[in-house]
Amino acid sequence: MPSEAAVRRGGTSVGAVRVESNPEPEAWEAYVRSHPQASLFHGLTWHRVLERTFRGYQPCHRIAWRGGHVCGVLPLYRVPSLPFGSALVSTPHGVYGGVCADDEEVSKALLEEAGALARSMGARYVELRQEQGFAGLPTKDLYVCFRQQLHANHDANMQEIPGKRRRSIRLGARRGLTENFGHMDLVSAFYDVYTINMRHLGSPAVPRRFFQALLEEYDRQCFILGMFEEGRMVAGALCFYYRDSLMPYFESSLPDARTGANDLLYWSLMCHATERGVRTFDFGRSKRDSGSYHFKRHWGIEPTPLAYQYLLIAQREMPNLSPTNPKFSLAIRAWRKTPLPITRWLGPKLSPYFP
Repeated sequence: MPSEAAVRRGGTSVGAVRVESNPEPEAWEAYVRSHPQASLFHGLTWHRVLERTFRGYQPCHRIAWRGGHVCGVLPLYRVPSLPFGSALVSTPHGVYGGVCADDEEVSKALLEEAGALARSMGARYVELRQEQGFAGLPTKDLYVCFRQQLHANHDANMQEIPGKRRRSIRLGARRGLTENFGHMDLVSAFYDVYTINMRHLGSPAVPRRFFQALLEEYDRQCFILGMFEEGRMVAGALCFYYRDSLMPYFESSLPDARTGANDLLYWSLMCHATERGVRTFDFGRSKRDSGSYHFKRHWGIEPTPLAYQYLLIAQREMPNLSPTNPKFSLAIRAWRKTPLPITRWLGPKLSPYFP
């Protein structure tokens, strides 16, 4: 059974499973490290980054115990929702998240606790960014991820890439694009490229301090790769190492970047991962039929659907905060025409509403 200190924190029980709030960090982290399906976004390092960056987010994590052992976790945050009110999200600004548990009984207990918590808080819904979904829950068929298994040498990896992408990689190299791996020293240059790209896409940018917090909290597990042309960064990626994967998480390029910049960026990352013995290249999340979706498919990688699921509490339909929502079309067009200094100032103030 849980310790007396844990029991005093309170919780609910479903069968032999007890779900608690205010989890002990050591117990949480030990479980996440040992669970094969846990993601980068289940760990408490992500919690510290969000705490530093988005101070309006309220952590509501839940941990499940059975027979004195942790048997499941659910990272959960109360965030502001549009047009009003709040929602519970697992996990904000993460592509993965949701319930991580030993079995169906534990998953059910954590889901029931999340629903009860949302009702008690007056939240409009609970969003679970699952990789594998649960039967019976509303599921959004919008996002996919792309993962590529890497060979142990560069030549074999290059042969896996379709011919058009290989030509683009070589074109980028011939045009004199150079790479620079860095950390905090590249934040300013990368943030400049990122905010220009986000304005071009019509979306608000996260604060610069989010990138700084990621690099500081994850330390050597996080880095930036920039592609430079004549001393100017034209494309870049903020990346994570997690277990046996390399994940380029935030990728951006200048709208006028010369041909080959993005392809050379990804190829350089693949080579870097191979040299470190990493065997999975995680291209990250994309919306179906978006520009990034087709770019990644052209690398010869088939998409894997992501099961973003919902507990609908105070609304009947799943929320749609995607730029593909027609309700945002006018705002997106206006954002693209707004001067860059204004979008750089206003974007970080709006980004908490788009977790």
